Amino acid sequence: MKKIPTGKITPKPPKFNVMWLSFALILVFFALQYVFSDNSAKKITYSEFESTILPTGDVERLEGTKKNDLVHIDVYIKKDRLKDEKYKNVAPGANALSLNPEVGPQYYFTEASADILASNLKAAQENLPAGTPRLSVSYEDRSNPWANYFVTFILPLVVMVLLWLFLMRRMNGGGAGGGGQIFNIGKSKAQLFDKESSINITFNDVAGLEEAKQEVMEIVDFLKNPRKYTNLGGKIPKGALLVGPPGTGKTLLAKAVAGEAQVPFFSLSGSDFVEMFVGVGASRVRDLFKQAKEKAPCIIFIDEIDAIGRARGKNSMMGGNDERENTLNQLLVEMDGFGTDSGVIILAATNRIDVLDSALLRPGRFDRQVSIDKPDLIGREHIFKVHLKPLKLSEEVDAKKLSAQTPGFAGAEIANVCNEAALIAARKNKTEIDMQDFQDAVDRVIGGLEKKNKIISPEEKKIVAYHEAGHAIAGWFLEHADPLVKVSIVPRGVAALGYAQYLPREQFLYTTEQLVDSLCMTMGGRVAEDITFGRISTGAQNDLERITKLAYAMVAIYGMNDKVGNVSFRDGSEQFHKPYSDKTAELIDSEVRNLITDVYARTKQLLLDKQEGLIAIAEKLLEKEILFQSDLEEILGKRPFDTKTTYDEFVNSGDGGGVPQTDLPLDVLPEEASSAEPKVGIKEEDNPNV
Repeated sequence: MKKIPTGKITPKPPKFNVMWLSFALILVFFALQYVFSDNSAKKITYSEFESTILPTGDVERLEGTKKNDLVHIDVYIKKDRLKDEKYKNVAPGANALSLNPEVGPQYYFTEASADILASNLKAAQENLPAGTPRLSVSYEDRSNPWANYFVTFILPLVVMVLLWLFLMRRMNGGGAGGGGQIFNIGKSKAQLFDKESSINITFNDVAGLEEAKQEVMEIVDFLKNPRKYTNLGGKIPKGALLVGPPGTGKTLLAKAVAGEAQVPFFSLSGSDFVEMFVGVGASRVRDLFKQAKEKAPCIIFIDEIDAIGRARGKNSMMGGNDERENTLNQLLVEMDGFGTDSGVIILAATNRIDVLDSALLRPGRFDRQVSIDKPDLIGREHIFKVHLKPLKLSEEVDAKKLSAQTPGFAGAEIANVCNEAALIAARKNKTEIDMQDFQDAVDRVIGGLEKKNKIISPEEKKIVAYHEAGHAIAGWFLEHADPLVKVSIVPRGVAALGYAQYLPREQFLYTTEQLVDSLCMTMGGRVAEDITFGRISTGAQNDLERITKLAYAMVAIYGMNDKVGNVSFRDGSEQFHKPYSDKTAELIDSEVRNLITDVYARTKQLLLDKQEGLIAIAEKLLEKEILFQSDLEEILGKRPFDTKTTYDEFVNSGDGGGVPQTDLPLDVLPEEASSAEPKVGIKEEDNPNV
């Protein structure tokens, strides 16, 4: 007959915790010391003892101990006299835990010194009647040898052991039941995902990364259908390295692989291998691959692998044992060494591929390097659709328009914009999120929180207005510059006192004319201050930083200078040994200054020719604080160059319309085409007091 389980759950016994037990034993020890050292003897003075107790002849003995500069005297009354009525308030004279309550002492007093006490006691007993027994004080050492031994030897040892256990548990991710035992410090910290603990993210949740998805989907497909490839003689790739800027979706793509793959998935960070003890990192690598081989076929994902994968031989100042290099060496051997087995695929992610060791990047370890760049127009549209799906939107919200208005945004920034728009709409008690909420969200993301209570003097406000007007004029009347579509002098968290936004074309190659016009537009704020007030302020600091960076890039990197020639000194890692001579360095500095001087003169002439428009825009800014593209067209007229922006070509293609001239700003933050190219998008006016 089959037994039916009752469903009763047997409670697990509590786990033994050595640390708390040790603390409890120490507390109990000191509590017992206090209890047994205490007694109920009555305190009196020597005068009371000499006048009332000593003459009675009831004193059996006097015992004394020396404590610092004082003498402590215990008075013991004869046992047969304790039954007397006058001793009822002092009997039994012992602590409550004593088995014999009549052990005493019944009284105690203190004296300044043993010599004074002996002299006074001798004088007092000379006046006693004959036959009264003479008393003397017997001194003894009452210190507890076991307590002294415990405090001197045992307690420090216990404290050291407890401290060591505490450190071991903390360094190993400690806690009872959390694998924090000292002997597990070399165990891998990888989190295992399998059929029982799967991730709910799939490739459908990853948008804007079509090429990267195709690369990793092949790996997942190989694990699901290996015969499809092995029948043709193919071998499974041993590893794929996901490379890209922060926020582009490297970890999200790895989560999708974990959600799609029907094999065990180990996930951990590169810093999980790093430990203060020598050999622990290498031990964790060995344990990780041991677990992976037992569950093969499987996937191991190492996030931020640059924590352990930096190039060996660098920054080794002392020449001693480098724990990080030992960990990397063990990882290299496990990935492709003499005794490696198939069935384990390594996925890794980093945004610092330039610092990784070359042995880690070679085929056989990472056969594929998957580049994950910031999404383009279509990619951003798909990302917006993913993040807009759970939101309550009005009918006017269009992912296509939002993607065109946010060039340079990564996936994480797009997610932040959608979340900020929802928060802004909720703050306004709306039932749906409209386009204005998204415009405000973009402003919040790229410019910071609006500082409505910031006090700015009228003179400073006027300087900021003319500064921003200079950017607007230069951007409007230079052919290759991007026209501004929003200018504001409202203080914000990041943009400080004022900022300008504009919608550039999305392109990867820039000509000399385009870069020079970009320099002139960036210089417009400083020039406007100079020709209007005859003095300059610190508000152009951010502009000058960009101008200097771009000018040096044109001369020393892009080969856009006739005297320096077609050379490129791109390597920025040579801090102490520049790849050119001092004479070339002087020539580069001279040509950069000449270029910036020419840009300043050209911009100044342009603003002088358009000074009426400069004044009109500045006065309008002082009146309204924010101007949009329609306001600029009303003041300056149509832009004299018939060039369509990316917004025009992408959003309005096919319907023959231009950018809608409404009061809604086209807020964008395009990124640089490279680290040395001009940053386009928002112009920040630095506040020297921030």
